[in-house]
Amino acid sequence: MVSKPSASKPKPFVLALIILSLILLLVTTTFRPNPLQNHHIHRLSPQLSYHLPIKQYHPKWYHVIKEEIKDKNIKIGLVNMDEESDELHGLEEAVRVRFDRVAKNLQWKDFFPEWIDQDEIFGQQKCPEIPMPRVGDHRGINVVVARVPCGRRVEKEGVRDVLRLQVNLVIANLLVNSGSTDHEVDRMVYVVFIGSCGPMWEIFRCDDLLWHEGKYRVYRPDLRRLKQKVLMPVGSCQLVPPFSQAGREVWRRHENSLTSTTLYPPREAYVTILHSSESYVCGAIALAQSIIQTNSTKDLVLLADDSISTKSLQGLRAAGWKIKHIKRIRSPGAEKDAYNEWNYSKLRVWQLTEYEKIIFIDADLIVLKNIDKFFVYPQVSAASNDKFLFNSGVMLVEPSKCMFEALMKKRFTLASYNGGDQGFLNEVFTWWHRWPSRLNHLKVFGNNSLDNPKHEISKNLYMIHYLGVKPWMCYKDYDCNWDVKKHNLFASDSAHRRWWQVYRAMPKKLRPYCAPSKSMDSRIRKWKVRARNGSFPDGHWKIKVRDNRRH
Repeated sequence: MVSKPSASKPKPFVLALIILSLILLLVTTTFRPNPLQNHHIHRLSPQLSYHLPIKQYHPKWYHVIKEEIKDKNIKIGLVNMDEESDELHGLEEAVRVRFDRVAKNLQWKDFFPEWIDQDEIFGQQKCPEIPMPRVGDHRGINVVVARVPCGRRVEKEGVRDVLRLQVNLVIANLLVNSGSTDHEVDRMVYVVFIGSCGPMWEIFRCDDLLWHEGKYRVYRPDLRRLKQKVLMPVGSCQLVPPFSQAGREVWRRHENSLTSTTLYPPREAYVTILHSSESYVCGAIALAQSIIQTNSTKDLVLLADDSISTKSLQGLRAAGWKIKHIKRIRSPGAEKDAYNEWNYSKLRVWQLTEYEKIIFIDADLIVLKNIDKFFVYPQVSAASNDKFLFNSGVMLVEPSKCMFEALMKKRFTLASYNGGDQGFLNEVFTWWHRWPSRLNHLKVFGNNSLDNPKHEISKNLYMIHYLGVKPWMCYKDYDCNWDVKKHNLFASDSAHRRWWQVYRAMPKKLRPYCAPSKSMDSRIRKWKVRARNGSFPDGHWKIKVRDNRRH
């Protein structure tokens, strides 16, 4: 009889094999790779964010910002970034900022035309459109990660590229408008610029650079200053808005707080410079007196090198200038003893960091009306000179140590079209803000002056820029530019009289500094004789000179 087999217990070997299999299964499941950890963020949309695990690798710039804001949340906006960029790896929250690209047919000259109707009311001149992202889509963003295009570069020239300008303005608008209220000027916001081409320093100041390593730059912009940039027209195709119309925006530090404005007035000054010669000492004295005569409340600062004598410095101080001694800067490429050999000395104005803003004025101008209100505008604000260039004879500058250092380096790589400071600065600051020409009225009359044979100047001018032979180098009786044919386009008796009105109103102790030298007096006499012998049709040579300054 065959008996039934009894149930047997599992052998130890089989039991061990089962346990080992379970352990392997558990390990495999636990350490299965997360696809989001091994792939870049991609296919971002304006409304879609990726919330990634906190404990994972972040770029170094991320840790720089995280150390700054501590426990606050980071919300990142991506501008002009490739969808599979390495820099997007490991971000907690990122939103792609979409905007329409500026039209390809638009060129820099369209935004910086040679001439606009400056008598029109602000807002009537039109600029081509530069599209911006919708503000409401991106509230709460406090970090922008961007790649700025390098633009079309020409050797030894500044960059004038419309797409580059658009990307910089998109970033600025995004930061300024991403707050929950319109007055959060103290919010901490950051920009990460990635790539070999950094931001436009006309918009993002070097003072705000927080960290730089390789192709990465982290900026913490001053929102108060950045907001001024956002409020500016996109080019000199439009005048900067009148200060009286800026009340709807926060232009100054806590402008709505009378207490703050009273306790902490802005540090601002008018500045001029004398170097290499004393021929403009009288002009600087007249400039200071003209500013004082308009009841200005700003400081007056004059930069002077060793060529200015002790006696002249005494007169300049008596006229109202605070004197700062400087070492002059040679203009690269200028010929020895040329008129512009030391014009780059003007770059020293960026070293006046005790002031937030300065308005620089050449020593051959006078001020006719109070212009203190123009300090409200940002760097660089100036009047047009020619085409897309501004005139550096009057300009608003924001002093900065790092900006001065950058200018000193750039002077060897950027060429000046005229060998002087104006040509150089126009290659550095290709994006500038247009003041009306009457703020820097150039005393020059071309072919369009046929209906104005006496070269009368307008009565609504803020300043006159005396091109040609300077008033103090002539007699009081008339503008001696009339006596030299090649200088006739600079001649204007009405402008000449305005300068001498300032002279007559200044203290008598200052007048000797404007006495003509013997060589100057001899030159004026020679010109007058030649004009008489040539029977110049304007007839100024017939005027009997009664100026008691003659030798």
